[in-house]
Amino acid sequence: MKAMIFAAGLGTRLRPLTENKPKALVEAGGMALLEITIRRLKYFGVREAVVNIHHFGKMILDFLERHQNFGIDISVSDERGLLLDTGGGLQKAAPHFKGASFLVHNVDVLSDIDLRALYQAHLTSGALATLAVRNRASSRHLLFDEAGFLAGWRHNRTGEERISRPAARYQPLAFSGLYVLSPRIFEFMPPGPVFSIIDVFLEAAKAERLLAYRHDDSLWLDVGKVAALEQAEALVKKIPLA
Repeated sequence: MKAMIFAAGLGTRLRPLTENKPKALVEAGGMALLEITIRRLKYFGVREAVVNIHHFGKMILDFLERHQNFGIDISVSDERGLLLDTGGGLQKAAPHFKGASFLVHNVDVLSDIDLRALYQAHLTSGALATLAVRNRASSRHLLFDEAGFLAGWRHNRTGEERISRPAARYQPLAFSGLYVLSPRIFEFMPPGPVFSIIDVFLEAAKAERLLAYRHDDSLWLDVGKVAALEQAEALVKKIPLA
């Protein structure tokens, strides 16, 4: 398996910790978030990964070199000239993901989700994308139809909705920052260079199946805020790492 790790973010919600280091090198349980992510991916069989960099990118390069890439093959997608957002970041890394479906993992997400099971569910379904989601409070929800396929998006604070396909009933679920993509996803991307992967999902959902992978009973945490780091310390001890 191959994977993309989103590590280029500015980490604004983690200030002041990210005023002198990248979000990916903020620590939880004595380990950098990037190390945790790589070791989780390695545990589930990932042997090749692409890591994108922007904010304090040289520190990430030095960190990976110092740790010999944690024993897997890592390529770097350099966005130091321009931060490309999630969609643009994936598009820039596209040459690394030809021929087989691949995992995508946000560096600021901790979970005990079985990533191999997520990947297998994607292969079994034949979907364009398989999105890890759960029933939790969020300012934004993805909307799924009765069959579990992506049908839209809603901003719960503003009431804005974007509907990709009609459904008798929409199930709102929060996106978990973990997903599997078929390389065909690149056919749905705009010229760019800066755009969100959510916009790509919503456009693709008009014609393709993007499947919900529910993990309501899993441990999961967004470590994008300083207040979450204390919870992260405890969670790291409970998740399997290589």
